[in-house]
Amino acid sequence: MKIDISSEIIFKTARSGGKGGQNVNKVETMVEGRWNIEASNLLDDEQKAILFSKLKNKINTKGELLIKSQAARSQLENKENVLTKINELINHSLIKKKSRIATKIPKAVIEKRIEHKKIKAEHKQFRKKINPKDY
Repeated sequence: MKIDISSEIIFKTARSGGKGGQNVNKVETMVEGRWNIEASNLLDDEQKAILFSKLKNKINTKGELLIKSQAARSQLENKENVLTKINELINHSLIKKKSRIATKIPKAVIEKRIEHKKIKAEHKQFRKKINPKDY
């Protein structure tokens, strides 16, 4: 189940740094996308709680998910980057992890490990120097 939240994202532009020459100084190409998770109508309370716990590093004090993009030289490309980043982030966060089922160690494996330990111990016994007083 994929969720598309592009209708609820608020965009803000600013001048970006990096390559672009005079274009960087004149045009506001950096795009910042804000999405208020709490005010969203697309998610239920359980999904919102999951997002708050998994994306807490990217959520500000107002409860907004904040994503920036300034990779491209055009505002439109950066806006598309923000949309894809946010949607991928949310959809990836809402995927439930499969719980790991603990498996039992087979008897053959346990016996093989013990046999290996016995062989190692035997090898170490042969390394000992024989003390003549022991006889």
